[in-house]
Amino acid sequence: MARLLTYLLLPLSWLYAGVLAGRNWLYDRGWKPSAAFETVPVLSVGNLRVGGTGKTPHVAWLVAWLRARGQQPALLSRGYGRRTRGYRRATAADTAATIGDEPLQQFRQFGGAVPVVVSEDRVAGIGRLLLQEPAVTAVVLDDAYQHRRVRPAFNILLTEQQRPFYQDFVLPAGRLRESRAGAQRADVVIVTKCDPALSAAARTTITENVRRYARPEVPVLFSCYDYGPPVPAAGPAAGAAPGPEVVVLTGIAQPGPLLEHLAAAGYRVAAHHRYPDHHAFTPAEIGALAAQLRPGQVVLTTQKDAARLREPALAASVADLPVFYIPITVRFLAAGDTRLAALLNPYFPPHAVV
Repeated sequence: MARLLTYLLLPLSWLYAGVLAGRNWLYDRGWKPSAAFETVPVLSVGNLRVGGTGKTPHVAWLVAWLRARGQQPALLSRGYGRRTRGYRRATAADTAATIGDEPLQQFRQFGGAVPVVVSEDRVAGIGRLLLQEPAVTAVVLDDAYQHRRVRPAFNILLTEQQRPFYQDFVLPAGRLRESRAGAQRADVVIVTKCDPALSAAARTTITENVRRYARPEVPVLFSCYDYGPPVPAAGPAAGAAPGPEVVVLTGIAQPGPLLEHLAAAGYRVAAHHRYPDHHAFTPAEIGALAAQLRPGQVVLTTQKDAARLREPALAASVADLPVFYIPITVRFLAAGDTRLAALLNPYFPPHAVV
């Protein structure tokens, strides 16, 4: 049935893809303006597919790499899901409602040491950021692959191993934001959420499939997730430790890898309260979860979801809930981190280090 529906929707996908192809053609030929920034490198991290490719942890890896090299990066996002508009620099007083859950997570992850800015107009946002933050030596654009008004110095394209762009279709028949040909703009393609034991032969096959659409010389790298121990996030979780039976709360696009990790780590998931990506939790939803929680059980969630659980409107609802989040970090396979660093190094020569 799903395959039949895909075929029925293909004419609409072709129409949508055609409109986007025309838009990209105008940008490629300079008939629509695209701004480049010469003073600092602009690094873009994005995807062709709607949601769930692992942008946030890869952005965190990139920011950490830049800081380790002595750079002062800044993050710029449109702030998806926020209830504000315009340019806004994240502060300790912000919430997911004011800047979006992912920018809030990034701001807290780096302890405020990395400027995090949200702006729908990324051209104006970068310009204002560079004026207000003269120490910034690199700007990382989060989820800006289709934002052609900015011409990044380096374009990172992410695609999942289990849902690669080369097997998908453009909306509404599939989940692609534009056609597979969009991979031509990538300077590197990272295949994410890989099986850590992915064989060399499998990597070769995936690389060949990617290069049917990307430029032939573009490197194809592979990454997986490493999961850390549960971190107290809310309620009476501090000083406690999760038992073997847990309740999972997610509002992300792809919770499957998290559930697989929990099963492998020996947790038994008594219930999974699953919501759409970027879902704004309500007191009623948290109350329903609390009513199902039995003695000895704790709530496990993601770091991004934990950011939304800290909304002031939810303070009373989560006050008595033992909530932990599972941190994730990116690990590259087959020395992919070394290869990516070699691609990025020319943009940050030693004399530019501050």
